[in-house]
Amino acid sequence: MTRLSSLEGLSGKATLPAYTPQAHGTGIVHLGPGGFMRSHIAVYTDDALAAQGGNWRIMGVSLRSAGVAEQLNPQDGLYTLVERAPGNPVMRIVGSVAGVILAPKEHERLMALLAAPETRIVSLTITEKGYGADDPAIAADLADGLARPASAAGLITAALRARRESGVGPFTVLSCDNLPHNGAVIRTLVMDMAQRVDPALAQWIAETVTFPSTMVDRITPVTREETFADVARTLGVEDKAATEAEPFIQWVVEDAFCAGRPDWEAGGALFVDDVGPFELMKLRMLNGTHSLLAYTGFLLGHRYVRDVMADPDLEALVRRHVHAAAATLPPVPGIDLAAYAEDLFARFANPAMADETYRIAMDGSQKLPPRIFQAALMAMDRNQPLEPFAFATASWMAYAQGRKPDGETYALRDPRETEIARALASADGSAEAIAAALSELPGFVPDELRHNPAWFHLVVRALGRFLADDPRVAVKAELI
Repeated sequence: MTRLSSLEGLSGKATLPAYTPQAHGTGIVHLGPGGFMRSHIAVYTDDALAAQGGNWRIMGVSLRSAGVAEQLNPQDGLYTLVERAPGNPVMRIVGSVAGVILAPKEHERLMALLAAPETRIVSLTITEKGYGADDPAIAADLADGLARPASAAGLITAALRARRESGVGPFTVLSCDNLPHNGAVIRTLVMDMAQRVDPALAQWIAETVTFPSTMVDRITPVTREETFADVARTLGVEDKAATEAEPFIQWVVEDAFCAGRPDWEAGGALFVDDVGPFELMKLRMLNGTHSLLAYTGFLLGHRYVRDVMADPDLEALVRRHVHAAAATLPPVPGIDLAAYAEDLFARFANPAMADETYRIAMDGSQKLPPRIFQAALMAMDRNQPLEPFAFATASWMAYAQGRKPDGETYALRDPRETEIARALASADGSAEAIAAALSELPGFVPDELRHNPAWFHLVVRALGRFLADDPRVAVKAELI
């Protein structure tokens, strides 16, 4: 079967770009061109190019693996977005991606592109763990003075240094990762690195470079063999880069771009002065609930989120958590939180989406602090129930054992997996000892929660039920 590499013969089979991709130059360099980039910023950019044109195509940069480059480059950056809803999937060919650079093998080409005046935005989807200030790659970049940077922050800092030295203006650094104040987080990393390398560079960055915060939302499961088969059957071509997503898509962006931007409004992006309320809404209501249902659902043997929502006990817990999270939020401009909650329940239950609980469960040590603990702190401050957040915490602690109720083991896939194992080894196996040991992980549980007896009691009670009984018993006890 012919590999997807042109739009010829696809009319009537899928929605095609309303522009000629090759007629537009590259203006965005994106670090981390995985499935979420292809279902989100690339789609908004596709809409912007169709509406207003401009040299805004995206060059992806794979920081480690060659897989995405091998998928997209033979296809001239083209790929199929498969939107899953009840009924037949909707297919769209996206043309906004120009290709992918493999950073370890194409370092000089990458640095030249980052330093080029045509590059006006550097965007990122590197997951929460990519922002750790203690990342060994960042330490290595600093040790060699950014001679050959490998970390995202190192590449950005080195590129800005090169642009300053050559007299080229700055670019905007645009985080699209699921972090509160993601723009401020990447700014802190870059500024700290620049200060250590050259204080004058840090001053220039502070004065000229912008780091807008964003809230991104689109459920994007791992692509399956079924995805490839559906594309081949419908389009008659082989697409190694095909990507699945739900129909829903949302992007709220702080309007602070120092070198221009595409017309992302054409795709429905909302530009605001303060992204904060929208970030909190998604982190607590969607992402926090995602974590709850992932750990609990996985331990109960549910492979997909849709299966969790088909389980009446777990659906009840999901609904409880969403509403408890909503109660901790400030007003969100233009958003009816009750309606947003109902939309979430429908999205989670979408029978066409195969989003795995095990995928969502990864990196829990990075996800729980902003998603669960910050919501719990606000609930505690407002004298609201802590049970939903304590139960979600206990479900992670039960999951952190790395063993299913039937004895099958699994990898946590967490950047602190070694620390977690060490903490568990120091405990005597009781719920109280395990909860205490995991709560003592540095920088994990906020002090206000760790030292709150009511919180600790609720966590230990729920964890004890997970450890002593079938997880179903722990779930049912929580609903009484």
